[in-house]
Amino acid sequence: MNPYHIFKYVPLSVLQMLARVVAWIIMWLPNLSIVRTIKINMALIEPSLSGRQKQTLIKDIVRHQCLSSVESIKSWAMSPEWSIAQICDVHNKEIFLEGISNSNGMLAIVPHLGTWEMMNAWLNQFGSPTIMYKPVKSKMTNDFILQGRARLNATLVPTDSSGVKAVFKTLKQGGFSIVLPDHVPDPSGGVVVPFFGVETLTSTLASKLASKTKCALVGLSCIRRRDGRGFDIYCYKLDDPELYDRDASTAAHTLNQAMEQMIKEKCNHYMWGYRRFKNIPILGNPYNADKMALSDFVRANRSAHDGEDTFNRNNTDQQNSSCDDKLKP
Repeated sequence: MNPYHIFKYVPLSVLQMLARVVAWIIMWLPNLSIVRTIKINMALIEPSLSGRQKQTLIKDIVRHQCLSSVESIKSWAMSPEWSIAQICDVHNKEIFLEGISNSNGMLAIVPHLGTWEMMNAWLNQFGSPTIMYKPVKSKMTNDFILQGRARLNATLVPTDSSGVKAVFKTLKQGGFSIVLPDHVPDPSGGVVVPFFGVETLTSTLASKLASKTKCALVGLSCIRRRDGRGFDIYCYKLDDPELYDRDASTAAHTLNQAMEQMIKEKCNHYMWGYRRFKNIPILGNPYNADKMALSDFVRANRSAHDGEDTFNRNNTDQQNSSCDDKLKP
């Protein structure tokens, strides 16, 4: 039996408690890759955070990422009915229902925000989506994930030209697919446009599919409730005409802006431990960059985007004193 199946027998509340303990340990090990990556990402997109604000935000991000990891594993181990039962509320569900009924199909835009894996079973109630899947390196882990997803109605296709054709065909037939558009693509599959004010390589897959099929675009996220008991799904209507622009840079930039709005609402639930900015033309890979070069880039980029506020913080001293509360889940 695959060792991961032990997660089937451990209550979610216990797994969440263990995840919080792991997150606490991680914060005592600041040189770990995940902490270093989050620090660099925060320096890139929000360099004006105070030391206290930055530490609070990093702590919350690590905790949420640990929680999302065990929750995802639990969802793969359990039946689709179990995952569906964890969904408490669906906000703006009418947006999703309108999109799913579009004759040109629907493309769900799902950033690395919250516990998106918990949402898959709920989505599969509405049809049989075609989803691109890239195998993970560990055979044991890959087999476990595939077994979990095999319980759903989804058709898994490879992340290559054949997979793209399969998704395109599904949309043309009025079906739907799911894309995580904030993956770092190969250079041939992306353009350099801003994401949170940082010019970086960005995927054009979702934009090209939208331009060619005129499918509905619906943003989706699955966020853990404040009390930790269940999850809420949030639906976002993405209908800016520039999302369908034939110019890949224009469409990708507009999609990045749409994702930014989704992420800003739940900034500490985003997977900032992901190396989203590893291909910046001016700097290269910031996660391997010299400290001085990174500092110079952050300073220059901050000057270029002075006045922008990633997490919608207010400007008065009185309001800024409550920033820690705004950054909590």
